[in-house]
Amino acid sequence: MMEIKTIEFKDDILYLIDQRKLPGIYEIFQCNDYKEIEFAIRDMVVRGAPAIGATAAYGVVLAAKEFLKEDEFFKKMEEALVFLGNSRPTAVNLMWAIKRMRVLIESNKNIPLDELYKRIKKEADNILDEDIETNKVMAKYGNEVIKENAAILTHCNTGALATAGYGTALGVIREAHYTGKNIFVYADETRPRLQGGRLTAWELVQEGIPSKLIADNVAATLIRDGKIDVILVGADRIATNGDTANKIGTFMLSVIAKTYNVPFYIVAPTTTIDFDIETGKEIEIEERDISEVTHIDGIRIAPEGIDVYNPAFDVTPWENITGIITEKGIIRLPYKENIMKLK
Repeated sequence: MMEIKTIEFKDDILYLIDQRKLPGIYEIFQCNDYKEIEFAIRDMVVRGAPAIGATAAYGVVLAAKEFLKEDEFFKKMEEALVFLGNSRPTAVNLMWAIKRMRVLIESNKNIPLDELYKRIKKEADNILDEDIETNKVMAKYGNEVIKENAAILTHCNTGALATAGYGTALGVIREAHYTGKNIFVYADETRPRLQGGRLTAWELVQEGIPSKLIADNVAATLIRDGKIDVILVGADRIATNGDTANKIGTFMLSVIAKTYNVPFYIVAPTTTIDFDIETGKEIEIEERDISEVTHIDGIRIAPEGIDVYNPAFDVTPWENITGIITEKGIIRLPYKENIMKLK
């Protein structure tokens, strides 16, 4: 079993695997202050909802360290919290982590700032550690739906690189592999940023999991021809009715899966559930720069002057989802009722 340290905080520096450069270059990106952490999230040095949340928590730590000796500590901390919280709009784990850190700060305003800093640091460490433990519990629940010799399709990257460690959907795949189920994985390349081709494929190779990388538009043929037994994907935000925002292309897979009766599971921690929204229509979908579509590794592949629509996510309706695998078990229909039990 290979340990991938996506996030590591040491000596007041946050170290991140630079996911923009994998698989060609394995390089560590250093964040020395909270503004560099905001850049790392926004520019996708780090990505994946759980990893973004943990990274943002350490952004709060570095902000606290920077403002410790200033008179307007709490005012400046609130500005930093807002700044970090605006780095990406769709992943609810980001807002969840920022809220958790804000509550800690608000409830400890009467203690010495040096002691408050220690508590902020401890809380960030807890968020990191809890995510790894959550992933491992989720993986065990998810492994219950994986049959011997299963062919699994996944989309985007949901592994150790997308979390504090181990992974969500890819964590389930790891667990099935470690428990000897003789699985085979098909990984969508995931245009436009190719997280499947660059990151999931890299993790699968590192772990020695039997797999093939496919272009996104191959998936429908495999599903139609009975070559896929189950589909596992992650989530960036889940509404209380079960509607789920995930990497663009997920909704398309869910429609095909439903047509051909292939089980379609979301794998995500309960922190990804947004209890403040009722349906996926309320989820803000991030639209990213057109260069992600017109260029690959800085090389233009589309003509000058062409307009581009580049949403980073889409919403899969609850009707297309077989179950939502969490650290508290597998949520099944009726989603609204069963999700609200977790609040």
